[in-house]
Amino acid sequence: MPFKKDFLWGGATAANQIEGGWNLGGRGPALTDVTTGGTVSEPRKITYIDKDGNPGFITRLQKLPEGAHYAVLDDCLYPNHDGIDFYHHYKEDIALFAEMGFKVFRMSISWSRLYPTGMEEEPNQEGIEFYRNVFRELRKYNIEPLVTIWHFDTPLYLEETLGNWKNRELIDLFVKFARTCFTEFRGLVKYWLTFNEINNTINFLPDNMPDEAFQEAYQHLHNQFVASARAVKIGHEIDPENMIGCMICGITYYPHTEDPKDILFNRYKWEKGIFYCGDVQCFGYYPTYAQKLWNEHNVKLDITEQDLIDLKEGCVDMYTFSYYMSMSVTTHKDAASASGNMVRGTKNEYLQYSDWGWAYDPDGLQYYLEMIYHRYERPLMVVENGLGAFDTVEADGSIHDEYRIDYFRKHIASMKKAVENGVDLWAYTTWGPIDLVSAGTGEMRKRYGFIYVDKHDDGTGTMARSRKDSFFWYKKVIESNGEDLD
Repeated sequence: MPFKKDFLWGGATAANQIEGGWNLGGRGPALTDVTTGGTVSEPRKITYIDKDGNPGFITRLQKLPEGAHYAVLDDCLYPNHDGIDFYHHYKEDIALFAEMGFKVFRMSISWSRLYPTGMEEEPNQEGIEFYRNVFRELRKYNIEPLVTIWHFDTPLYLEETLGNWKNRELIDLFVKFARTCFTEFRGLVKYWLTFNEINNTINFLPDNMPDEAFQEAYQHLHNQFVASARAVKIGHEIDPENMIGCMICGITYYPHTEDPKDILFNRYKWEKGIFYCGDVQCFGYYPTYAQKLWNEHNVKLDITEQDLIDLKEGCVDMYTFSYYMSMSVTTHKDAASASGNMVRGTKNEYLQYSDWGWAYDPDGLQYYLEMIYHRYERPLMVVENGLGAFDTVEADGSIHDEYRIDYFRKHIASMKKAVENGVDLWAYTTWGPIDLVSAGTGEMRKRYGFIYVDKHDDGTGTMARSRKDSFFWYKKVIESNGEDLD
């Protein structure tokens, strides 16, 4: 068998997309709590009250107007407020994961559930107890928790008053939060990820943005690199058994043509979009090509000597990543465009695309695994991989999602090839083992799960859970350790 005997099969979620209970148990708000729903063509909006008391909206790349403050508006629907109510359903959901045979469950901790504003000296004990109960429930079924400390979940107070991660003050505040997690959940959690899809700060930034935006983005990243490194060091001190990883948004880039300019452009795309963050977190220093990236936008980072020491001393133990799609890139302006996962490229004639425009490319996963393992030679985990699709509930309640089974079958087969070629792969957690709120669009109809949740885009629904055909298929895959994919 290509997969290890103790290979970790499971699924992955994020607190802000499943948890709900946004204002319960002492939790403070996060940016997702003032973010409306959207669609594939209509972006999600962030709501605020301006200095004159008027309501307003901005998109993800826009700044809050001067004097304004984030606000929940009465006439807006905020899908993350309820998520799928994992806050009250976690025992039922974990029992369903156990029925599938999960060995691992990836989840995140909401920073504002432990520190409602981020500034408190002591954590919120109700929040601590909630997560401790979740971890105990997982342990009851011998499911390993794989915990992301930050999954797009900064307390809203820090977003508004400190300007988020462009401010160095967040480094110490995050380290306090991480230390609390390592201390309070020692013995319950040993697999940790510091920052989810850390490279998105650069990946999602359009090339035509002003230099000021790139200055902020690269400083934002630097501060997270330092915070991650310090957290890794502390996590090892608190419990030497801890395995702590980075988490990268994995996109396999291809040159669109054989034009040498496209070949070179593709290489630069890998360096900027993928390697930059992986190199710093795995090697502990900035790569030589970083200066080229900074020079492109006149970036001057605030870096201290202690920062450089911290980066070197806080290298991650493992490399984890999401993989949904590949992207073709070109220097030619007349190529047909394609987009997905908030990044843009060109249409690849050899691939099919989902209803949300994401390229369907299992071979790209094998390519990524082999490329990354050759570069870092660290244990790898695929911690997000999945298909967002429309599901139809039949009259008898069944859901026949062969398209999802086909997606996973081909991606697991690609992982198997990479393992046979020498890749040290430890885990595979599908994205959204249970339906959840889409991060990109805020939709529920973009369903990922093996488990259907009766919740809809207008906020209605009973929250009842039911098994799709893919539930029973994935159970069989896990039982056979990836051998039975039929």
